[in-house]
Amino acid sequence: MSSHRIKDRERLIVALDVPSGGQARDLVETLGSSVAFYKVGLELFLSGDAFELLDWLVEQGKKIFVDLKFFDVPATVARAVNQLHGRNVTFATVHGNDAMMRAAAESSNDVGILAVTVLTSLDRGDLDDLGFQCDVGELVCSRARRAMEHGCVGVVASGQETAMLRQHLDESLLIVTPGIRPVINDDDQKRTVTASRALHDGADYIVVGRPIRDAVDPRVAAEVLQIEIAAALGSISIACADLGHQATPRNYGIPS
Repeated sequence: MSSHRIKDRERLIVALDVPSGGQARDLVETLGSSVAFYKVGLELFLSGDAFELLDWLVEQGKKIFVDLKFFDVPATVARAVNQLHGRNVTFATVHGNDAMMRAAAESSNDVGILAVTVLTSLDRGDLDDLGFQCDVGELVCSRARRAMEHGCVGVVASGQETAMLRQHLDESLLIVTPGIRPVINDDDQKRTVTASRALHDGADYIVVGRPIRDAVDPRVAAEVLQIEIAAALGSISIACADLGHQATPRNYGIPS
């Protein structure tokens, strides 16, 4: 379990993986108070009104994670990260080598830089294709260690490697875990875990997209995950009965 002091309901980060700012606003309004933290990724950032959306999210009292996975020459990475200064962005991601991570961290100002370790859509076979000969866990641990050395506040890592990171690295490292899925999962995310397991193994935040966005009732799906988070942290305060028959820790309301 993570030792960081974070409000329980801010541990759930919902990915706004939609093609327009209008759709993003609709989803945020649908979710209402059930979600306090949102991730804005490449698709939405390129929709044309990304900075207006960031300002709107701040006006709604939401926290922001900009997930653009900066990868370029260090000077360009530094200038790109600096563009987020003053935007009330909590986290941004870099997905590069030591020099890129260092440049991002040194230019971060008020933004916490997270280093991407290994994408959750990749498995051993994919790493072989990319020319990596080491074990997935070894690669994740190596990248996380270097991220800390170069000033990143944390990493993005699969829940399958979270316990290992907590065992081998300093407790100050923040771990943000995507690829959160119900027990049964049939999409393109390969290295997935449930919310409970991720938090039990030491994740600070979990990132959830499709299981909420594509749910029959997204707000119910988000509240169910908040129940699971609270239960995993031992601070549950919402009764499942209040949400009706859909509110069970393994039913995220995804249409069949």
